Amino acid sequence: MSSVKQFLELLRINMGTVAARPAPVLTIVVGIACAVAVLISMLAMGVGALQQAMGDVRPDRVVVLSTGARSATESDILAEAAAAVRDIPGIRKGPDGNPLALNETVVSIAVRRKDGGARTNIVLAGAGPGLIEVRPEIRVTAGRLFRRGLHELIANEVCARLYEGFANGDKLPIRGADWTVVGQFHLSHTGGQCTLYADAAAIMSALHRDSYSQTTVLLQSPAGYASFVAALRANPTLRLQARHESEVVAENSSQLIGLLNFAGYFIGGIMAIGATLGAVNSMYAIVDGRLRELAILRAIGFASSPIVASILVESSLLALPGALLGSAVAWLFFGQMSVSPFDVTFRLAVTLPLVVLGVMWALAIGVIGGLLPALRAANAPVTKALREA
Repeated sequence: MSSVKQFLELLRINMGTVAARPAPVLTIVVGIACAVAVLISMLAMGVGALQQAMGDVRPDRVVVLSTGARSATESDILAEAAAAVRDIPGIRKGPDGNPLALNETVVSIAVRRKDGGARTNIVLAGAGPGLIEVRPEIRVTAGRLFRRGLHELIANEVCARLYEGFANGDKLPIRGADWTVVGQFHLSHTGGQCTLYADAAAIMSALHRDSYSQTTVLLQSPAGYASFVAALRANPTLRLQARHESEVVAENSSQLIGLLNFAGYFIGGIMAIGATLGAVNSMYAIVDGRLRELAILRAIGFASSPIVASILVESSLLALPGALLGSAVAWLFFGQMSVSPFDVTFRLAVTLPLVVLGVMWALAIGVIGGLLPALRAANAPVTKALREA
């Protein structure tokens, strides 16, 4: 009998006796289900955070930063350079005929948390004319938009939920002056983080700044990105670079998502080790219960390699129900759950790629868990196995 036929016959025998050994089988299935459910649920945080961060990104929106800057906090654009950006062809025009280019300056301000009163720093964005036109996802839900030249600001609902002093009419001390909260707004998809806007000119005057952090423009079409970049590069004296909004948002979110993914793999790895040890013990119990049967098969000519292969495949097949059960648990109980780590609120997203990763994770646990028992079954002396069984 060929090795392939031996393997298939052994696999048929192995799987045919699954019902006769419920305890070790359930140990493998439940252990792997727990490991997969934890892994998928933890990694769903990173996926959910990225989905929310990218929720309002537009392909026709471009962010202009100073050369070498990776984010607005590292960028410095002189007023003359910002004005030159508005003259580049390909920028969409607003109802008033002016280019839709929004100059913004970002500063860090200290606020006090509601839960324990601890102070923390958040970002306040000073926006020039065209805020609503360039960012139409902003919808003022209470109060009004800030007025030019005044110490007024608007905040999204997350600010009022997490920090003190963000209800309409509240005064927020910023660099020695009181700024009045005159409105609250809602973001279509990216409203999980405290977001503040005020007048750019008022911010720059209060902080004695003469430059912007970034300029955001709306192109006439996404296809105009290449020509817009080429126009910037054609004038190296501006010292500016253009990037897709999606690139900037992804980079700004990379630290948070990296921390969430690290936590997911770390905790998932611990669970996987436990599930692997459980699978090893269970497969040892299964193999020990069949030592006499395996010894007889080896005595009549079955080779060691088909025995090893059949036990590894058996262990992997037993891992599949655990993978599916764990994926179902993650989707039913954790999918769309709202969490707020690091003052960022978002919903967990259990996606198909995460389920596929969970299945691969389970198969790896099954193979590793079945390896040592398979080698034991294949290498045990026939006479000793017959005597001990």
